[in-house]
Amino acid sequence: MTATFLVTGGSGFVGSRVAAAARLRPGARVQLLSRRAPDGPETVPGDVTDPSSLRGTCAGVDVLVHCATRIGGDAEAVEAVNDHGTRALVEEAVRAGVRRIVYVSTAAVYGRGPFRGVRPGEVPIAPASATSRTRAAAERHVLDAGGLVLRPHLVYGEGDRWVVPGLVWLLRELSATLSGCAALQSMIDVDTLGRAVVAAALSPAHGGGAHHVAHPDPVPVTELLAAVDGLVGDPGGGAAVDVATALERAAGSPLALHHLGMLTVDHWFVDDAFWKDLDCSPGEGFAAGFARAAGWYRAHLQGRPDS
Repeated sequence: MTATFLVTGGSGFVGSRVAAAARLRPGARVQLLSRRAPDGPETVPGDVTDPSSLRGTCAGVDVLVHCATRIGGDAEAVEAVNDHGTRALVEEAVRAGVRRIVYVSTAAVYGRGPFRGVRPGEVPIAPASATSRTRAAAERHVLDAGGLVLRPHLVYGEGDRWVVPGLVWLLRELSATLSGCAALQSMIDVDTLGRAVVAAALSPAHGGGAHHVAHPDPVPVTELLAAVDGLVGDPGGGAAVDVATALERAAGSPLALHHLGMLTVDHWFVDDAFWKDLDCSPGEGFAAGFARAAGWYRAHLQGRPDS
């Protein structure tokens, strides 16, 4: 199938995988929206915070995949990129006649858990941070235009500077690992996510609406912690505490409390309909995906140049 893709956030953790997966599709042409000066024939200059710069960026584009997101910073900055920027980009795509708009969002738009076996539409959108609120607003712009919204939860793999590094930081902050935590987490490796986004963008069976994108088997927190221990040699220093004790130790650190609030309760999102009839497999699961990324994580956590 011949298709021209325009990918935003194409140099980022997820966007780079989306662009790579799109390039592998026969007949596909990939363009990357960038605020910087053009760097090669793929680059299209444009800044989502400057609507006038987007004029013409979607000309001849069949599929817009929007991966550019601002995570953190003040409320005005995240609103400018995630909310107003997405609205301007979608308006330009609609004006140009782009036939498919896909937005890579996050399950964080649901807010605080627990979420156990939740399907799309079963719980309300209730974001708990400025980043999540503005990403929920971005979703609405895409959905109102008939686009497709994809919501992964935890994304891991080479290039991850949030999920696993954040978990290592938490255990070091607590000076302990966790015991007795039975929570389940929906996860997907970043390469599978990139392939799934492209497959969904091209699938005639996937029109507008919102989907969860995760491996069908949720990951027990005990398995996740064991994988981290294998990376850095027991970041908790050999001690183990239960969840209640961990919360007491984290009482003076809002960031640690935030991480514990996510880690220690279920965030398990289900969407069998997403993978059905999709030209993409959900992959081998966490154990195999994490093993492939282990070398990169070690280098990154040790601050080596190849990280």
